[in-house]
Amino acid sequence: MIQPVLSAYGFAESETAVEPFGKGLINHTWKITSSGNEYILQRINDNVFKQPKHIAANIRLVKEHLALHHPSYLFVAPLPSKDGNEMVFVEGQGYFRLFPYVKGSHSKDVAETPAQAYEAAVQFGRFTRLLSGIDLDKFRITIPDFHNLSLRYQQFNNALKNGNKQRITRAKDIIDSLVRQADIARTYEKIKSDPGVHLRVIHHDTKISNILFDENDKGLCVIDLDTVMPGYFTSDVGDMMRTYLSPANEEETDMNKIEVRDEFYKAIVRGYLDEMKDELMPAEKKYFFYSGRLMIYMQALRFLADYINDDVYYGASYPEHNLVRTQNQFTLLTRLQEKEPVLGNWD
Repeated sequence: MIQPVLSAYGFAESETAVEPFGKGLINHTWKITSSGNEYILQRINDNVFKQPKHIAANIRLVKEHLALHHPSYLFVAPLPSKDGNEMVFVEGQGYFRLFPYVKGSHSKDVAETPAQAYEAAVQFGRFTRLLSGIDLDKFRITIPDFHNLSLRYQQFNNALKNGNKQRITRAKDIIDSLVRQADIARTYEKIKSDPGVHLRVIHHDTKISNILFDENDKGLCVIDLDTVMPGYFTSDVGDMMRTYLSPANEEETDMNKIEVRDEFYKAIVRGYLDEMKDELMPAEKKYFFYSGRLMIYMQALRFLADYINDDVYYGASYPEHNLVRTQNQFTLLTRLQEKEPVLGNWD
């Protein structure tokens, strides 16, 4: 199926081994071995990323900036095809790009220790810090309104007006609980209008699998840059909190397993501030704890809106799947807010 892509990069079929790689949910990925060298081939999901060329343009901006100002930073950029293109398009299959495989590196599916959470936070913070001063106006928006809580709250309200009435009735308790937390959305509105909160180039998808580690579990660099675009630091910090703080992920059905681990929270804040403390404005630093509330609440809203709209976006493996996901995220939000007296002023 991908032979035309391999040919576009100059790989001979008889000398090339191809195997599936990783557990990514959005893009399909393969490991390529040819003539003793290893590569990563990825197909961009153009159902999610409607303008793949925008991704390529953004990565090019980042590559050029880092090469000029921070040449020692390990930046895993796409390799050109035989024709010098950053991506290869195959009719009926979509867009592909090829990366060098970083020898001695590995990624992780979950944050298992505070030390790993710290290393990831350092890498995401460093990435944004090194891009300080880059022209934000040159960046393309690869997913419009990706972390726009104002829009997500509006979509949630639209679902309540127009969605499946039976599901709205079944979900009444969790709907009421999320509505009572609407101050989180109002705070986001304040952030957008606060001159002390700056737009920066951020990653927007800070799960730990988007960090490469070396043999000693030290962070090397960030990867998977499809969502790199201007945004608020709260997105990156909040997404780390959402995905690192609890040992149970968003698919867990036993709510008793959802907890907030204090040392992971402290590791995220310490790691991010080790890189960004001189970049962040005083007005921004007060939103560290809120960052977790923001991203967890937004994901709960999105799951619940999808449940009410009959699972048209995330899909569902069983009838109440997105309702359970909502309850999972609301439980995580509750556990985090219970820790505010302990963690809210930690730095």
